[in-house]
Amino acid sequence: MDSERSLREHGLRIGELDPGPSGSIADVDGVAVGHVTVVRDEPDPPEGRGVARSGVTAVVPGPVERLWGEPLSAGTAVLNGAGELTSSVEIMEWGLLSTPVYLTATMSVGRVFDGAVAAAVASDPALGVDHVVIPTVGECDDSWLNDARVVQVEAEDAGRAVADAAGSTEVVEGAVGAGTGMICCDWKGGIGSSSRITEEGHVVGVLVLANYGVKSDLRVDGVPVGRLLEDPGRSRGPAGSCIAVVATDAPLGSAQLTRIARRAGLGLGRTGSVAHHGSGEIFVAFSTTARAVRGEARPQGVAEDGLDSLFQATVEATEEAVMNALWRAETTTGRMGRVVERLPHEPVLDLLERHGRLTG
Repeated sequence: MDSERSLREHGLRIGELDPGPSGSIADVDGVAVGHVTVVRDEPDPPEGRGVARSGVTAVVPGPVERLWGEPLSAGTAVLNGAGELTSSVEIMEWGLLSTPVYLTATMSVGRVFDGAVAAAVASDPALGVDHVVIPTVGECDDSWLNDARVVQVEAEDAGRAVADAAGSTEVVEGAVGAGTGMICCDWKGGIGSSSRITEEGHVVGVLVLANYGVKSDLRVDGVPVGRLLEDPGRSRGPAGSCIAVVATDAPLGSAQLTRIARRAGLGLGRTGSVAHHGSGEIFVAFSTTARAVRGEARPQGVAEDGLDSLFQATVEATEEAVMNALWRAETTTGRMGRVVERLPHEPVLDLLERHGRLTG
């Protein structure tokens, strides 16, 4: 078998709904993803900056210059709260997303926040003069592989990630951007994405920063592969996190998007997540077609009986996004010589075939 092909190309079909053309969050019209990856090997502080396995990822939901004046309808949800998503309180209160969604390492949030402010000001001269903005920055802890004593990213990397998204037509997955130092179920994790098309023709796309779980819990399309595979080596334990970003072109209101965001937790549960005490499973969802104008009436959303297909799409796309993060991530050596192996492709494919999961 060719293990470099995607799981879907090997015939794995997670769920019932079809994916979009790219099978990523970029299938939602106007959404793009950019990365800045930071990899360096220097002496430990204070002589150097140590070992860097980190970065920044930006999910850009359309033209950034429109986002403050015409923000998108949005909602957030928390499965376990040992983490951070800045502006989540404002999103809960106002139901609006006013900046791209930035992802990075836990102790880099402040620096990326500064860079996100600068990027917002550059896109809208009224910001900081007539109005202020609270950027949306989510984090996961990459300190098992990355030297977190030093903030390894620069503030300017936020703007660079947005610029990278502007020139990107695909979503690069795996150990890239914010996912460079992440671990999922004791194998190398990182950035993963997927999409689904609902029965009504709406697109739902999900991007995850997968950094959670333990080997024994990992399931792929219901197959308990974690219990059936050989031990990948040293484990950092169950603490971690997962940020999920859900995008859709369905014209949903904030309360509906909050419900959509909550379903990302069901997708994680299908992969084996139990949302451990020290893990932060935090989700944000937005609609690219429910754009508000500040000071005017807010988008009200769709009929409630149209939500079930969107819920299903979110769960399926989240589950597959995690699998894509694991499948695309490469073995990584980080600080203190620690090595996190990639998910072993051939044994996983063998298990899936034996359990009748590969259909093509």
